[in-house]
Amino acid sequence: MSISVLILTKNEACNLPRCLQAVSWSDDVVVLDSGSTDDTVAIAERYGARVFRRIWDTEPAQRGFSLTLPFKHGWVFNPDADEIATPELAEEMQRTVRDCRDGEVCFRVRRKDMFMGTWLRHSSLYPTWFPRLFQPARIRFERMINMRYIADGNEGKLLEHLVHYPFNNGLAAWFAKHNMYSTVEAEEALRVIGTQRPRWRELLVANSATRRKAMKDLSFFLPARPLLRFFHAYCLRLGFLDGRAGLTYCQLLMAYELMIDVKVREAKRRRMGLPI
Repeated sequence: MSISVLILTKNEACNLPRCLQAVSWSDDVVVLDSGSTDDTVAIAERYGARVFRRIWDTEPAQRGFSLTLPFKHGWVFNPDADEIATPELAEEMQRTVRDCRDGEVCFRVRRKDMFMGTWLRHSSLYPTWFPRLFQPARIRFERMINMRYIADGNEGKLLEHLVHYPFNNGLAAWFAKHNMYSTVEAEEALRVIGTQRPRWRELLVANSATRRKAMKDLSFFLPARPLLRFFHAYCLRLGFLDGRAGLTYCQLLMAYELMIDVKVREAKRRRMGLPI
């Protein structure tokens, strides 16, 4: 096959077997582990993956390092450990890189976010396009969290889906991860508020990644952000059609935005020398 596979891991023993089974069509599966204390590395080796290790410091640094690994092929498929490549997606990727003629160096993929046995088609902001198939030498990153992939060349889109299980490690793991994310997002919010003005025009551009970034930056200037996030996902995006799973998920999104807002206020008070 003409595609290598790259999976970044840390304590992914619950997710990794199914992820690796779904990429068994590749003859070059690479796992970059960030210091797992469970059976992640043993599982990767049992499935025949080449395992490299690097202690996690920041996401851009870790992903940047991952692009320098010795891949067998020029194209790399990079799923998260909790993402499953369907057979249809695998076939489309192989066909695409074989017939690629328009100078693409990166392809984006939609994914189906699953929660409580339900595809969150509405509340998860579907369709969102994620870079998952690329030439590693032609990719770089921006932002410390929820990074932007910048391609040195043309981008394309694939029709088939990844299936994403973001809660498979449990809700406690989800809260722990988003507690970390919210700290970095609060720092980003303070930077945006202090150095930028709302860029309304970017909400109208064709590039979906640019629109998402503009919407994210604009949200930092809005009052009652947690409630607005819930209203947007549950009402405007029709999250209520996702049933009980959709309601719960939208409440979790609201809780995440509240964590960011509270940490922004905390940082501002500390700068002023006020107690928390």
